Order: sequence, then structure tokens, then C-alpha cells
Amino acid sequence: MKSGLNIGIVGLGLIGKKRAAAICATRRGKLIAAADTNAASLGPFAEKFGCETCQEWRTLTSDPRLDAIIVAVPNAYLAPIALEAIRNRKHVLCEKPFGISLAESMKMHRAARKAGVIVKVGFNHRFHAALLKAHEIYSAGSIGELIFIRARYGHGGRKGMEKEWRFDFKVSGGGELLDQGVHLIDLAYWFAGPAKKAFGVTETKFWKTTVDDNAFGILRNDRVTFEFHVSTTNWKNIFSFEVFGSHGYLQIEGKGGSYGEERLTVGRRRAQFGVPIVKEYTFPTGDLSWNREWVNFVDAVAGKATVCGGTLDGAYSNAVIETLYQSSASGRELPIRPIH
Repeated sequence: MKSGLNIGIVGLGLIGKKRAAAICATRRGKLIAAADTNAASLGPFAEKFGCETCQEWRTLTSDPRLDAIIVAVPNAYLAPIALEAIRNRKHVLCEKPFGISLAESMKMHRAARKAGVIVKVGFNHRFHAALLKAHEIYSAGSIGELIFIRARYGHGGRKGMEKEWRFDFKVSGGGELLDQGVHLIDLAYWFAGPAKKAFGVTETKFWKTTVDDNAFGILRNDRVTFEFHVSTTNWKNIFSFEVFGSHGYLQIEGKGGSYGEERLTVGRRRAQFGVPIVKEYTFPTGDLSWNREWVNFVDAVAGKATVCGGTLDGAYSNAVIETLYQSSASGRELPIRPIH
């Protein structure tokens, strides 16, 4: 393989800009071209990142100069663009969720396998410093066997939020469960493996919308129970992810910016119980998850690393989300379809 990747980005909103900034910061690859249907975004993006721009995404997916495409568009458009890039044998970094259904996820998975290209799902939360450190500590066996995981993720909300595309089912494919919930589901999977059963409650508590603005879930397999709440009516941004084992616990709070400084608390249970032995880590350097995730993608394309957050991981999250929506409608715990 030639040295370096030539890259195109489809979607120049907040996440597309973060991806472009990560390419520049890591100097891993060259951003050649970018596309967005919003003509007003093209000039400022080209000026800032020094690349070609256009309004037609197919120009990028068929461009023979490009080795990889980043797809950073609203949910309903992720799969069609990613699939076209894959069919043209481009490597793809597709933002979460990995399509708006399990069927879309599996279609992209099979296409990637047939084309022999690397496809990564944008699960940047795995690459936050506190979560990376927590996973390292867990993997070393320091907190023993997992017992349960507990998590909360919430938006503070903003005026007019109900008019944004995330609250338009035709574009989003789901509500808060699909938006922020997908990250928590993926993180729990990263620590505990796949769940077998799910019970969910999805509600519209405040915003004038047809999708859920709050979602509650309980997932479980033979070893671990995971319970979570995601919300757009939290009124203050929050991120909390806690992992409890037989010998101790890991508590991650914040993820930088408006969610507060990233902190990891490691607690180890004393043999005689009582107050645990506690060590705290803080990560004040800002959110470098996008940079770390980009390096993982580039290294995977080069054959130097395994993709952290691949196509089956994205499919699993969508399988869980579909089960949770079905559970909420039926009021029953339901089995989660195995993904392979």
C-alpha cells in the first residue's frame, strides 16, 4: 500500500469538522475533498482545511484519487453513502449509529467483507482518555469479575431543539436512545460482551416530537447486568459510566467541554470491606478521542492494528436498540438477536 491515505469527507457539520481537525492534528493522511449539500458551508471549510469542496457526495465516493471516505451525515443518509463508497472499494469511517436499522448495518457489513475494505463505526467514546484507562485497568483484572454496569448520559437541552433533525424520525430513525444511547450500549458491550436480553422504556416527556426524549434500559447476559438512562431533559449535560466488579469499581465522570472534566475513580474493595482504597485520575488536556480514533482507523487500513469498533459492533448496537424499542412497546423483556 502507498504511504498515507487520500481522504474525502461527506458532511461538513460539527462532526465532519472534528474529523477534519483530527486528520490535520495527527498528520495521518491528506484531506483531498469534502462534500455537503449546504453550499454555504463549502467555502469556509475549504479555506480552513485546504481541500476541494462540492455539493454532490457521489463525486467523492467515485473519485479514484481517494482511498478513504468519512461519512458524517444525519442518520438516514449514512448507509446509502457508506455503501456507495464501499462498492467503489473505499475504506470507510461511518459515524454512529451504523445505519438506522440492523438490516442496514448487516448490509454494510456484508458489503465491506465482499469488497475487502476496512469499515469502522464512529464510536469515539471508546477513545476518551478516562475510558481507555478504565478499560486497561479492567482488562488487567484489577476489579475482578464484572457484576454490573450503570450509566447516565444526558443533554442539557437548548431552545428550539425539537425542530432539529435529531427529532425528525424520517431523518434520525429514532430518538435519544439511538442518539446518545448507542454510545452507552457500545461501551457496555466493550467491557462486558454481548447482552442476551433487554428491557426498555422509551418516553417523550417534554419536547414536542414523535421520537423519544428519554430512554431507560436494562441489558443482561449470564454474568453482567447493565442499566442506563439517556435524556434530552437533563437540563445540564452529564456523562457517567460506572463498572463494578467483585474486587472493586471504575467510575468515569465527564468527557470534557460542557460535560465537565474527564475523571476516573478506581476503587478497590478491602478484604475486610469498609471504606475502599481509592485512586483518582483526571484528564484535563481536552477531548483527544477523535485523534486517537482516527489513528486506529489509519493503522487498521495499513494492517498495523485491529479496528476498535467495527461493523459487527455497530450491528450489535442496532440490534439492542431495536430490541429496546420493541420491549418498550410490548412491556416485556425480549431476547436480543445474536450478531455474527
